[in-house]
Amino acid sequence: MSDTTLSRTLNSQAHSADPESTGVAPGVPWRIGLAELSDAERARVLPPMRRQRWAERIPVLYPVAVRYHRVLRRIEWLRSSTPYAQTRQVDDLPVRVKRHKSLLLRELGETEMWMQHNKVTNLKLACAQVDGLLIRPGETFSFNKLVGNATRRKGYVKGMRLSNGQARPGIGGGICQLANLLHWMVLHSPLTVTQRSTHSFDPFPDNGRVLPWGVGCSIVYNYVDLQFRNDTDRTFQLRVGVGERYLEGDILADAPTDSSYRVFARGERFLRVGADYFRRNEIWRTVIDRRTGTTLREERLRENVALVKYVPTGGQVLDVVPPG
Repeated sequence: MSDTTLSRTLNSQAHSADPESTGVAPGVPWRIGLAELSDAERARVLPPMRRQRWAERIPVLYPVAVRYHRVLRRIEWLRSSTPYAQTRQVDDLPVRVKRHKSLLLRELGETEMWMQHNKVTNLKLACAQVDGLLIRPGETFSFNKLVGNATRRKGYVKGMRLSNGQARPGIGGGICQLANLLHWMVLHSPLTVTQRSTHSFDPFPDNGRVLPWGVGCSIVYNYVDLQFRNDTDRTFQLRVGVGERYLEGDILADAPTDSSYRVFARGERFLRVGADYFRRNEIWRTVIDRRTGTTLREERLRENVALVKYVPTGGQVLDVVPPG
């Protein structure tokens, strides 16, 4: 398909959508100027601002960069006075705060299914390190400190890992799904997320997506982490495990919490800059008084902008107009 034909196809699909859903003026809903982009969008889509790291420009430096960041994180851990959660308990705490489950095997483009089956093995090993963990007042959860380095010696196998937006086999691949599950449940609790990194690519089209795009986590031992802290006077417990079809999880507590939460996405749109496509949205949370059902506040948690590794076909695509 030529670029001209592709552009016409995308524009045709875009005109079937609701112009107001993008936040762009109805008069020119399929083109957008640089001034109308958010700071995060401009930083991601403008070529002069898309500066590559040394390890990206010279791939042979990547292992050196990884070792450098790992050493820095080890030094940080040694110097840190942060009380990390370490105690696990077999018995469940009495109050359920949030329950969630995610499908273990999904059709993800051309991903080879053997990587997903191996992912299940890796998830079982990772869950065994987290299940039953107590997070007492003032304590911090660290995915990397608990799960550790996913190595072959520990029983981890080659599963699906994302590298530059491509699904590739790697030892320990797939344990990000556990971090995703934990993060989603934490967003529905009074626990405070203190460290979390997202994938810089959107690798697969939405195929039966249950959660909003942009709530996942990237994990790289030991310096790309998921951490959250208990700033309340209650004790929480994590229960996670691999079922027959789903990765399953609960956050439990020793007493009821004051609020409930609803997490959702706003401002979803695709941008096209030359031959590249980008996806953008915002993740919001509504905090609700559990006793009265009254909305207490709305919080914007994050703005996501990522390079898309497929051609968007199900929604509006906005052409970014270069400066004159």
